[in-house]
Amino acid sequence: MKDEITIAFVGTGGDGAVAAGDIIAAACAADGLHVIKTEAYGPQIRGGESSATVRISAKPIHAPADLVDVLLVFNWADFGRFRDEITLAEDAVVLHAGGDAVPAELITGQRLFIPVPFDQLAKEVNAPKSKNIIAVGAAVKLCSLQAGAARAAITSRFAKKSTAVIEANLRAFDRGLLVDAPSRSFSYSAGEPRLIMNGNDACALAAVEAGCRFFAGYPITPSTEVLQHLGEWLPKLGGTALQTEDELSAIGAVIGASFSGKKAMTATSGPGLSLMSEMLGLSSIAEIPCVIYNVQRGGPSTGLPTKSEQSDLFHALYGSHGDTPRVVIACADVEETFHATVDAFNIAEEFQLPVILLSDQSIAQRKQTVDGAALHHDVVNRQVAVELTDYHRYAQTSDGVSPMSVPGMAGGMYQTNGLEHDERGRPCAMYATHERMNAKRYRKMDAVGKKYRMFRRFGDENPDIGILSWGSSAGAVQEAVDQLRTEGIRVAAFVPQMLMPLPVAEMQAFVDSCGELLVVELSCSGQFHQYLRAQIDLPRQRTRLYARSGGKTLSVSEVIREVGLLARERVKMEVLA
Repeated sequence: MKDEITIAFVGTGGDGAVAAGDIIAAACAADGLHVIKTEAYGPQIRGGESSATVRISAKPIHAPADLVDVLLVFNWADFGRFRDEITLAEDAVVLHAGGDAVPAELITGQRLFIPVPFDQLAKEVNAPKSKNIIAVGAAVKLCSLQAGAARAAITSRFAKKSTAVIEANLRAFDRGLLVDAPSRSFSYSAGEPRLIMNGNDACALAAVEAGCRFFAGYPITPSTEVLQHLGEWLPKLGGTALQTEDELSAIGAVIGASFSGKKAMTATSGPGLSLMSEMLGLSSIAEIPCVIYNVQRGGPSTGLPTKSEQSDLFHALYGSHGDTPRVVIACADVEETFHATVDAFNIAEEFQLPVILLSDQSIAQRKQTVDGAALHHDVVNRQVAVELTDYHRYAQTSDGVSPMSVPGMAGGMYQTNGLEHDERGRPCAMYATHERMNAKRYRKMDAVGKKYRMFRRFGDENPDIGILSWGSSAGAVQEAVDQLRTEGIRVAAFVPQMLMPLPVAEMQAFVDSCGELLVVELSCSGQFHQYLRAQIDLPRQRTRLYARSGGKTLSVSEVIREVGLLARERVKMEVLA
């Protein structure tokens, strides 16, 4: 009996493949299972191919599955667009619409292909638009999932529709249960329901938890859901959500709202972050807190707007002119997105600087079960000046953080803009002033680094092979480490959550404890590897880089393969020595 199974739905726009995946994910989460549901779709505004893949497990999981056990496909032409992303297990069961032939390259002796007339079955039960729900019923039966939980998920999915629509979909589901297909023998015991959400949900929820009461943004895939959520929630909390004409306006509005005393943020993706670069410098030099949530996608330019990549790293770390201190935090999964978002607000408010929170499409639009009880995080409120006699807004302090006023405070008036300035905020172009104020602003980075030691480390204490990765790659790395250790390989991984300032001491200690090193990232140019070489002593002769373009999430098998290659090289060198 397997303790996990992965189901995928593939179709064209309007087929409901993503909705089918959502229903399966919700049903399994309600039964206490661990779930990671990912979706992929083309860049078209309407139509085009779409898919949803749901990994279901009785034990904790950290990454999407490498292989699909059960595939339900409405159109083979659409599946062809996902051949590089959806890999069938050797013994996969495939339910496909009749009519077009199964691609020859998919046929093996162990795979089972069963034609199912999804459209016809939907018409038979007077639910012609519900072929995806027929597929859900078939998947529930094939994988031995709980029909009751699936019915509840369907009812919830269509709760805003009429009773007739709900009943039609339930009829379609019941008809799908009658599809003749073999069992995949997925066995589990139902447990307490688990909360399921995606990374953008977690970010928006955390922003409210952190006290954000102003949001400005421009819709851009794959971060738009944050704008949608906060557009609904903030007005109910006495806050404001503003959809601006572009990203330049968004970051300007955020800085203005923060200057007025409100916790404020924006959400964007790579092209939008490019437009925000100049205003990022204003936040830094004027020492005005702001949070920028950047959901990475494939680039450059418009690139791959619906696919993941880790190629905005240099942009987040260095994008802006001049010396521009900012904090950069990366999240590795959905639950961590919640905590990282609150940390981003805490750091921005405490240290009066911009904070960039890096996610990517695979986390932001992934639905994942999380520990609902863990969705709480201590919040730092804005530190407003108390003593305003002879007020110096940019007074020199040991940690670079100066007393901050808000408009309207008696004695708290000061001058500010994007010019270099003295301690009172008065513009000044003297070298000595510029050097003094630059040093002041960068002292904050030292203070942030000392207070926030944000990283993950897992695996053996003194490993033969150490893995360095960041962001969404961490899940695949963690599962690879767990699997390799069961095979007797001494391996560990270090994943920094705080990328700037980097936890250099802890990372250097990890590097020094490893025999060989593997850097893993989804960036064709190896941005993470280049950054590490600038920050720590990363020995060339002991370091192997695995860097590739995004568009497909990092798989556990890729990491295991690269560790295997490194291990063989290590043995070869020992023999030669």
